[in-house]
Amino acid sequence: MHFLDQAPPFLFFTGKGGVGKTSLACASAIHLAAQGKRVLLVSTDPASNVGQVFGTEIGNRITAIDSVAGLSALEIDPQAAAQQYRDRIITPLRGVLPDAEVNSLTEQLSGACTTEIAAFDEFTALLTDAALQRQYQHIVFDTAPTGHTIRLLQLPGAWSGFLQAGKGDASCLGPLAGLDKQRSQYQAAVAALADGSRTRLILVARPQPATLREVARTQGELAALGLQQQYLVLNGVLPQQAVGDDPLARALWQREQAALAAMPEPLQALPRDLLPLLPFNLVGVAALQALLQPAGSTPAGATVAAPVPPPAPDLASLVDELARDGHGLIMLMGKGGVGKTTLAAAVAVELASRGHAVHLTTSDPAAHLAETVAGALPTLQLSRIDPQAETARYREQVLASKGMHLDAAGRAMLEEDLRSPCTEEIAVFQAFSRIIRSAGRQFVVMDTAPTGHTLLLLDATGAYHREVARQMGSKGLHFTTPMMQLQDPVQTKVLLVTLAETTPVLEAANLQADLRRAGIEPWAWLINNSLALARPQSPLLQQRAGNELAQIELVARQHARRWAIVPLQAEEPVGVARLQRLARH
Repeated sequence: MHFLDQAPPFLFFTGKGGVGKTSLACASAIHLAAQGKRVLLVSTDPASNVGQVFGTEIGNRITAIDSVAGLSALEIDPQAAAQQYRDRIITPLRGVLPDAEVNSLTEQLSGACTTEIAAFDEFTALLTDAALQRQYQHIVFDTAPTGHTIRLLQLPGAWSGFLQAGKGDASCLGPLAGLDKQRSQYQAAVAALADGSRTRLILVARPQPATLREVARTQGELAALGLQQQYLVLNGVLPQQAVGDDPLARALWQREQAALAAMPEPLQALPRDLLPLLPFNLVGVAALQALLQPAGSTPAGATVAAPVPPPAPDLASLVDELARDGHGLIMLMGKGGVGKTTLAAAVAVELASRGHAVHLTTSDPAAHLAETVAGALPTLQLSRIDPQAETARYREQVLASKGMHLDAAGRAMLEEDLRSPCTEEIAVFQAFSRIIRSAGRQFVVMDTAPTGHTLLLLDATGAYHREVARQMGSKGLHFTTPMMQLQDPVQTKVLLVTLAETTPVLEAANLQADLRRAGIEPWAWLINNSLALARPQSPLLQQRAGNELAQIELVARQHARRWAIVPLQAEEPVGVARLQRLARH
């Protein structure tokens, strides 16, 4: 394995949810420990199951793994770290500032950026603790900090006053106010990350276009910050020998090979390893050891059995219910790589085929709605919002207003403020708002919607919704803002898209909690690309399908009020006919 050759002290595994970061980090730690090295495995993943993988309760303390000599593990709970971080900032302000300001600050500290920064605050000590590094020859991190977090930590420590003075806009930068370590320690940690002799970054991806595009963006962003020691691991590649006579397996293999052949150019230059798709869950030392074996052999005791898929509603049955209203806003939300664009197109085609007027729109820069629909329906309109253009327009607007009277340093800070991830979501939401207004007379199906945190942040900062409410309410006039429309279950239906895998289901559940805080109740869940419903003949895929059943049960019984499941398709779901087939089991 190239990514473990002459491994430096720090190994970071990063990638989209569900690509196998945790399994690969655990397997790598076992591999290094088997060479006689002393290894510390650290997880900062919100969906961490390192303890479950080893059958040992770990938690936020260094714990020896009895089944692997030389290996210890530590789970940094990012949610607990974020809560402690929020408490440290907010508690001294209660009773001092008005409740409205405290609530606004609380919301600014409730997003993903706070969790990232709080987790980095915790494991900075691991990168700079000389005594710990003498004790362990390797520290393996499951989940690396993003380029956004690293860039923030490189900035001057003057954010608190800048934001409190109202010079910044709705952003993710508020969390920086709570960093409690010395800036010199952060600088040392960032220097360790950029030092190729000490740190190696392992980019983990599946052989799928969406995950490869995402990991290429990560590669470029981190390389620009000085993290040049990068390796690529393509995980879960379907072996050709597992295809056999299964038409589904052959179609999947061909699709993966095409994705690998069309891999983004920056990734092609990286040292690369391919790991085969395995039929079993990666729990236990034997299974993890098999992950890094060239043949990916099944550990003793593993069996193959065709799963019995559960009775499950299809997408078309949900669309029947949606169609009864005759119009409205339908938003598909979920993490990247779960298939939101395809399912948005399928929903739109189903509605249009019933004779309804439908406007299908996306802000996904990688989405190609016209190619996905690949056909015409008389009542279907397509549009795409360009996130870069909308964000540039929004930045210019803020710089022209709030930046007009700032000095050079203040303007530089404002420009960095406007480079935060929330800025793009807010800018795109403004563009979406123009389209939302048309949902009173037709269906608007929206792919790639803003997160619950961003919606709350918009409301908390008193932007559009509160200003309209103040002006119109004082005149006794009836009014509806986009935020009010999103919170109205009659006007807006939110569909959460996930896969029948542990991490994507957990991420969708977290998104649901975020939306509920914003007063938005998801209408239904969509489980996409289910192997269990596709009924594969390949023994390997049959066992993979069996692993889905527990996650399908979790969605159906615990998370969703309504739900539907979409089978994995042998053919790419492109074109009106295939999209309609996708909607029906």
